[in-house]
Amino acid sequence: MKDLLDNFAMTIRGERRTTAQGIEVINPAAGRAFAFAPDAEKSHLDDAVASAREAFRGWRQRPDSVRRDAVHACGTRLIECAGELAQILTREQGKPLGDAREEIVGAGVWCQAMASQLLPGSIVEDSADRLTEIRHVPIGVVGAIAPWNYPVILAFGKVASALVAGNSVVLKPSPYTPLTTLKAVELLQDILPPGVLNVVSGSDRLGPWLTEHEGIDKISFTGSTATGKAVMRSAATSLKRITLELGGNDPAIVLPDVDINEIAPHLFWAAFRNSGQICMATKRLFVHDDIYDAIKDALVRYASTVRIGDGALEGVQLGPVQNARQFERVVGLIDDCNKRGLNFVAGGEFRRNAPGYFVPISIVDNPPDDTPVVAEEAFGPLLPMMSFQTIDDVIARANNSPYGLTASVWSKNVPAAKDVARQLDCGTVWINEVHHLTPLMPFGGHKQSGLGVESGTEGLLEYTNTQTLTTRHATAMA
Repeated sequence: MKDLLDNFAMTIRGERRTTAQGIEVINPAAGRAFAFAPDAEKSHLDDAVASAREAFRGWRQRPDSVRRDAVHACGTRLIECAGELAQILTREQGKPLGDAREEIVGAGVWCQAMASQLLPGSIVEDSADRLTEIRHVPIGVVGAIAPWNYPVILAFGKVASALVAGNSVVLKPSPYTPLTTLKAVELLQDILPPGVLNVVSGSDRLGPWLTEHEGIDKISFTGSTATGKAVMRSAATSLKRITLELGGNDPAIVLPDVDINEIAPHLFWAAFRNSGQICMATKRLFVHDDIYDAIKDALVRYASTVRIGDGALEGVQLGPVQNARQFERVVGLIDDCNKRGLNFVAGGEFRRNAPGYFVPISIVDNPPDDTPVVAEEAFGPLLPMMSFQTIDDVIARANNSPYGLTASVWSKNVPAAKDVARQLDCGTVWINEVHHLTPLMPFGGHKQSGLGVESGTEGLLEYTNTQTLTTRHATAMA
C-alpha cells in the first residue's frame, strides 16, 4: 500500500504530500481497487489554505500578462502529458482511452483560451470634479470542487479562471477520481509559484471541511443539486462567494421535418456520450408523433452497433458507470420501469453480480411524464423517449422540471427551432447540435441547475469582486 500511496501525492506549498492512510480508487470496469490516493486530515487542508493565502498576496500583484502566460503554459503542459494522464483517467473513470485523452487535451486548450481573456474595466464618470473607475479585483482563495464524470477538464476550467483573475486555489477532486488530477497538478509546479495551486484529496469528510473553512473566500462547485444545496448552506456561514454548476434533466425536442437517418446518431450520442454521465446529456427525448416510431427504430439500430466494455480496450465506445453508488441509482430506475410494466425497446436488463459497473444502453418507450425515469436525472445510459403532437404541449412538458441546465431543438426550419428554443427555461439551448461549449462562452443553469456561470468573460468575472474607485480632483476641492 505504501508504494501506491507514494505514486500519488497531494501538492501543498509546491511540495508532494502523502498521508498515513489512503482511500481506495476503484477501476469501474473491474469493480475493484487498483490504487490508493491520500486521505487528507484537517491539518492538511489547513496547511493548503494557509499556503494559498500566503501565495495569493504575491500572485495578485503580478501583472495580468504574467499570470496569463503562466496559465497558458499550464495548458501546454497538460497537452504534452495527455498520453500519460489519459491512461490514469481511463482506469479511474472508465471512459474509453480516446475520450480520456480528448478530455486532457481539452483541459489544456481551456487553460490556453482562458489565458487570452482580459478582465474588463470601465470609467463611469470623468468630469471636472472626479474620475470614477469600475475595477474587478481577485476574491482571494478559491476552493474548487470537481466531479467524477469529467474530473480534469471541469477542474481546470475552474483553476484557469481563478488564476487568470489573480486568485490562488485549493483544488479538491472527487474521491472516486482523484488520481489524474493529483498527477496533473504535480506536473505544473515548476510553472506556478509555490502555493498558488494546491490539491488535496480525501474521503467524504473533506468536502464539508473545505466549504466551511474560514480561510476560503469562494467556492466553485460542480456536482449534484442535492450536494450543491449543502455547499450553499455551508458557504453561508461566512458569506463565501459561490458558483454552482448542478444537475439537469435536459430535454431534446425533435420536430417532424428532420432527416431521420442523419439525425439518429447525433441524438444517440447526445444522450449516451460518456455512458450518459454528463450534466448536459439529453435525458428526456421528445419526438413529434409523425416520426416517433421511425426515430425510435433508427436509435435502436444505431445502439446495436455501439461497443460497450473496458475503456482501455481497443474499439470500445462506451465504458461502465463510474461508481457503485451511481450504478445502483441507474439500475434502480430500470427496476422501477420494469415493475411499472414500461416497455424497453433497447436494454432494460442487467447483471448485478457481473464484474464492473456495466449497464446496457437502455431506451424506454413513451413512459408517462410523471414516472421517475422521466422526472428524475438518471445520469447513466438510460433514456426515456416520448411523443408529442403540438409545440405548446412539448414546450410546457420540457419546462416542467425543477432543473434548467441545457436543451436542444432539432429541425430543418431554423426560425421555427429558434422560436421553440427561446421559450425553454434553461441556460443553454443548442439547435441541430449538442454539447458544443467553448472557453469563450458562459455556461450555467437556471432554476435548480445552479448559480452563476463558468467560462467566458462572465465566468471570469465570477472569480472577482467589483470595486468602484472614485478620485476627486484636487482642483475640485479648492
